[in-house]
Amino acid sequence: MKPWISLAALALALSPLLVVHPVRVSGHSMEPALADGDRRWALRAWASPAPRRGEVWVVHGPLGASVKRVLGLPGDVVAWSGPDLWINGRRLDEPWVKHPERSGGGRQACGDAYLVLGDNRPDSQDGRAWGALPVRAMRGRIL
Repeated sequence: MKPWISLAALALALSPLLVVHPVRVSGHSMEPALADGDRRWALRAWASPAPRRGEVWVVHGPLGASVKRVLGLPGDVVAWSGPDLWINGRRLDEPWVKHPERSGGGRQACGDAYLVLGDNRPDSQDGRAWGALPVRAMRGRIL
């Protein structure tokens, strides 16, 4: 058998990993939707359409890779006060949040970037502290 056949077979077997990749959730910031240790597949950013509000993405933030929900889109102004999140002056209904933040407030203009937050707000390091992330920080959409 020719040696290139084995290499071609190996390349063909691994080629799906160019489009999707496995992700292990670390931490409690996305509970109850995703728990610590959950394993999911992510569609790589280059193969995904632009992030949409409510989608869960793997992002590269200041603390490294993490899984967060996209809430602020480019051009949005996001404000939060206690458990409520406001996008461009309208309260956002967030059925995925079971553990809202009860205190604090803030405001973030997204500019040309994306604001990402964890679903378990009291236990999430996210865009409220980091600010909005540029599109190059968006690594893949969780399937």
